[in-house]
Amino acid sequence: MDPAFDARLGEIETAFEDVEASLGDPEVLADPTQLAELGKRHSDLKEVVADIRQWRQVNQDLAEAKEMSDDPDMAAMAIDLVAEIEMLESRIRIALVPEDPNDSKDVIMEIRSAAGGDEASIWAGDLLRMYEKYADRVGFKIESMESSPSDTGGYDKITIAVKGRGAFSKLKYEGGVHRVQRVPKTESQGRIHTSTATVAVLPEAESVDIEIDPNDVRVDVYRSTGPGGQSVNTTDSAVRLTHEPTGIVVSMQDEKSQLQNKEKAWRVLRDRLLQAERERAQAELAGERRTQVGSGGRSEKIRTYNYKDNRVTDHRIGLTVRRLDAVLEGALDQFMDALAADEQAQRLAGGS
Repeated sequence: MDPAFDARLGEIETAFEDVEASLGDPEVLADPTQLAELGKRHSDLKEVVADIRQWRQVNQDLAEAKEMSDDPDMAAMAIDLVAEIEMLESRIRIALVPEDPNDSKDVIMEIRSAAGGDEASIWAGDLLRMYEKYADRVGFKIESMESSPSDTGGYDKITIAVKGRGAFSKLKYEGGVHRVQRVPKTESQGRIHTSTATVAVLPEAESVDIEIDPNDVRVDVYRSTGPGGQSVNTTDSAVRLTHEPTGIVVSMQDEKSQLQNKEKAWRVLRDRLLQAERERAQAELAGERRTQVGSGGRSEKIRTYNYKDNRVTDHRIGLTVRRLDAVLEGALDQFMDALAADEQAQRLAGGS
């Protein structure tokens, strides 16, 4: 038994017991926010703690079986117990891998036509319908946000919001270049063309609430001034706020009262900080989108949809499914499950 692994499991059991004890505290029961947080923590830990306790019991059973290894039945039981321990330990280690903090969020999905002209726009529309059908299958809701329809019946660009429990955990693997190989409807000689559309999948940002540390703000008061610099107030009613971490400065002198000017200045400062945070978040998402979709060229692809062979291949994991028709009807689970398993294996191998 690995002492470090055993100690880590002990920490989890202790944390679970502390949560259970807290859930019986009258003060916690009277605080809906704290009660909800502890309830979620209890739910998150419950399954893994049950596995840990079973793992401990099976290890104890194995030790007892080994003491009676002269008995053929006990020797056979020991083999079964070793297999059960390995299964439980694997399940526990997987549970200990930290989740992607965005997994529970809703999704903003942007689909753009890329290489292939009109056929790329038609393909972008086909991808949209594929995701609509997938959402319908799993109970997600789709909201259209903005679109640029093409003259050929597809889309140059369309952005949708996908809402549902764990939407990002499922759809995050769809980001990238989707390549289609088929005979376009506009092709009179039956030649196969290759076209692409890009898909960007971003976690929907939660509403941003700005908390300002008063220690970060320098407050200066001075006399209001009118045109030409003349004083229009004999008291120090004007207020200047300087948010030192960002350098944002807000001055207010419209009101006769220093208190009123200060209140207005704080509101303006909060709004400016909120706008700055939104711009930062948007820039971050834009960078993430560029990382996902690259240039959209035919050689950049995460998945190829081949109509002639009724085949879909995900190039990241080498998975090929010969049911293109079903995939376009929203049967994406096989890809999503395989990609999730691959990500988990990589994180486990990396010790994260």
